[in-house]
Amino acid sequence: MIFQKSSPLKGELTVPGDKSISHRAVMLGAISEGTTRITHFLEGADCLSTIDCFRAMGIDIRRTPSEILIHGKGLHGLTQPKSILNVGNSGTTTRLISGILAGQNFTCELTGDDSIQKRPMKRIITPLTAMGACIESIHGNGCAPLRIQGKPLNPVSYNSPVSSAQVKSCILLAGLYAEGQTSVTEPYVSRNHSELMLSAFGAQVECKDTTASVLGHPKLHGQSVDVPGDISSAAYFIAAGLLIPGSEILIKNVGINPTRDGILRVCGQMGANIQLLNERKEGLEPVADLLVTSSSLKGTVIEKGLIPTLIDELPVIAVMAAFANGTTIIRDAEELKVKESNRLDIIVHHLQAMGADVTPTEDGMMIKGGAPLHGAVLDSHLDHRIAMAFAVAGMAAEGKTEITRGECVDISYPEFYRDLTALTRG
Repeated sequence: MIFQKSSPLKGELTVPGDKSISHRAVMLGAISEGTTRITHFLEGADCLSTIDCFRAMGIDIRRTPSEILIHGKGLHGLTQPKSILNVGNSGTTTRLISGILAGQNFTCELTGDDSIQKRPMKRIITPLTAMGACIESIHGNGCAPLRIQGKPLNPVSYNSPVSSAQVKSCILLAGLYAEGQTSVTEPYVSRNHSELMLSAFGAQVECKDTTASVLGHPKLHGQSVDVPGDISSAAYFIAAGLLIPGSEILIKNVGINPTRDGILRVCGQMGANIQLLNERKEGLEPVADLLVTSSSLKGTVIEKGLIPTLIDELPVIAVMAAFANGTTIIRDAEELKVKESNRLDIIVHHLQAMGADVTPTEDGMMIKGGAPLHGAVLDSHLDHRIAMAFAVAGMAAEGKTEITRGECVDISYPEFYRDLTALTRG
């Protein structure tokens, strides 16, 4: 994919449904009784992997152009798959489904692509084992493929060393199969979609400070879930609208859950002109339309409890920082090292290749913004968020930027390039 300095971006768009919520709606629909109806579901490769896994365990899931219908079979209605479950590139599928599988009455194996087989799974193996689960890394390296022998589980009060919604959700889902209350305490609150959705489906959930708890053996009932637009997908259009002079973009129906809206807070710190219009609730999730107008940005500090609320948006935030006036410091972002790629290293490398003044640190980077950026040939490393972030950088920089292996955007936003191009035509 080739990108070059863009004319002003004008128009409105609706971004795909939230990836995190789409995954969770399928999973909870499958283990609930009755029918779950999902609208605005994300038809990306990762979420389709979740559907495939539950179909392989006997769940009837029907896709139409307008909705996903899931005929759930209750907490104990899953059946042993006939072959190894393939999660593709999806870390969310891997970690969350492991919590559900740990409480079943059958054994199965999980695997995925090369990227998944390098991502750390010890962070879920440890708490699940503490609950009495039988889960092992088949190659003994703390990564997938995993073998999970389902059995009755015990409740646990787990202090997680990382703030990770995937870890927290895995434990809470396993807690559905335990007698009594299971709780997870994090250093900082991570996104809370699981807690909200579990509650909507009928589970008894309690949240206090950085601790989330669930009571075991609930009766879950199918629900209608209208998935809001993914703020992680909106982030690239927010950045493009701010960076490209003369731009004005209306991004409709974006989820603004306060455990996910860190990018909006950072944009505020940087002096961005973003208006929240038509604020409302879709089910339990807050939603708004975002009016983004090109702005002169300034550097800021991003650290501590802010990090879990924008972890997926950090690549494009780093791009914004490279064009901003002054210095931006990103700290406490070690989690970026274990995503689809080592995002910390790649962000630094790619920004430097475009002429930015970036210094890597152990847990982040320091970006001295304001230097003119130029085009470069950049590899996506098959990481969708890297590809999309640097597509935006290419549209704000001088000259041509080529993103190789850019088709990886299919993981979360198959129509990304089409939607971005459409805005250049006003």
